[in-house]
Amino acid sequence: MQRLNRDVVIAIVLLVFCGVFFWASFDIRQPDYGVLMPSTWPRVVLAVLAFLSMLYLFQSLGREPEGTDDGGAPRGAGLRGWIAHWRNPLWCFALFFAYLATLPVLGMLIGGVLFVFVLLGMLGGWEGRKPLFHGAVALLTIGGMWSLFTFGLDVMLPPGMIFNPFG
Repeated sequence: MQRLNRDVVIAIVLLVFCGVFFWASFDIRQPDYGVLMPSTWPRVVLAVLAFLSMLYLFQSLGREPEGTDDGGAPRGAGLRGWIAHWRNPLWCFALFFAYLATLPVLGMLIGGVLFVFVLLGMLGGWEGRKPLFHGAVALLTIGGMWSLFTFGLDVMLPPGMIFNPFG
């Protein structure tokens, strides 16, 4: 019998969490007036997450289990090897914390565009025409999301001190 790899276990845990949270969404209070039920968006997000977790499960069932349980870090490399191996996730976390720290000043729109632009540059490189592509992706994705939430859903996002200096 083949031993299960880590990805299969994680996918199963994600599916269990999706099931528990979907079941818990039935405890969300329903208003008496005719609006969209408050449980609709959590269920939509959970359905997408469950679908992606199911894909993850099917994909990971075809993989061979790893022989080591060291997280993929090079053996004997110490802290320097561990940092080199986990460089991209460390950049993601550091830049996200910088984005959160600057959110009151820059706001969601400017801070989000800068966060996505710098993160794409750190992960994908800065050579050639890549910065133009990263800028276009950052403007379209964050600008589209900001427009959807601001104008379509009437959600007030943090404007920052640049767009709202006295607020």
